[in-house]
Amino acid sequence: MTTLTTSFVSPGALDQVLDSAPDVTTEIASEQRNSLAERFRAVSLPSHRRLDAWMVERASTHVTPFRWSPSTARRVLGNATLRYRLAHQVSAMAALDEVVVDHLSRAATGYARRGSLSSWLSELSTAQLALVTSDALNWSHSLEEVARSVEGGLVEVADSDAYYDVATARTTLRGRRDLLVTKDEKRTIIRLRSGAPGRTAGAGLRADLTIDAFSRPDGRAANQIIGVWPDAGLLLRVEGSLDDIKAGAKDLLRVANLQHTTFYQRPLAS
Repeated sequence: MTTLTTSFVSPGALDQVLDSAPDVTTEIASEQRNSLAERFRAVSLPSHRRLDAWMVERASTHVTPFRWSPSTARRVLGNATLRYRLAHQVSAMAALDEVVVDHLSRAATGYARRGSLSSWLSELSTAQLALVTSDALNWSHSLEEVARSVEGGLVEVADSDAYYDVATARTTLRGRRDLLVTKDEKRTIIRLRSGAPGRTAGAGLRADLTIDAFSRPDGRAANQIIGVWPDAGLLLRVEGSLDDIKAGAKDLLRVANLQHTTFYQRPLAS
């Protein structure tokens, strides 16, 4: 049985949820990796695809081309800003300036590939760049509030998202993670979300939890994943149980199956 717990954001609420993490740590075995790969190979596509929690939440069969925008850039820039700020003990604005300058420098020196965030930022006007940095600064502030609300334990801003290439299935799984909390030897993933959680938010958290577990060489799943929606004042938690990981894998496979069916049922061009 999968687990989904909802709590209201209040002083100490996040700590209570962190302290309630299950003691048992689930481990992904090689047999489970092979089984997942076999199932994905059965619904593979001619071209490479990337699946994530966003697609699971929307049961998406069609992926529009990715485009950078203030809303898609704010998380990358905001997380990097907080990571720099905590490492160098500078103000949030100074940290964001360093992050943006680093991106612009990469573009100016030719080290930024076409379509990258660095390349996109370099093409913005001053007004557009100001809008992007404002959104990123707000995201960084919100993430820092969440991080500083944790009492005790080790809190880290994730260096990157989790990626898992499914063997010979032309499929990459991407699991988002913003904060990593280690408390009493239990690992928790925290996702910062905007707006309010929808009906499928729990499925999205399960997908992120599952991908994180498969991406780790030791296969050790996080004890839990917590989604924080500050705008709505809500916390959603999914335990890192084997049932939840299996449910996350099934949701990802469901999206892959929808894509497979849609692709091969398309009418042939005349």
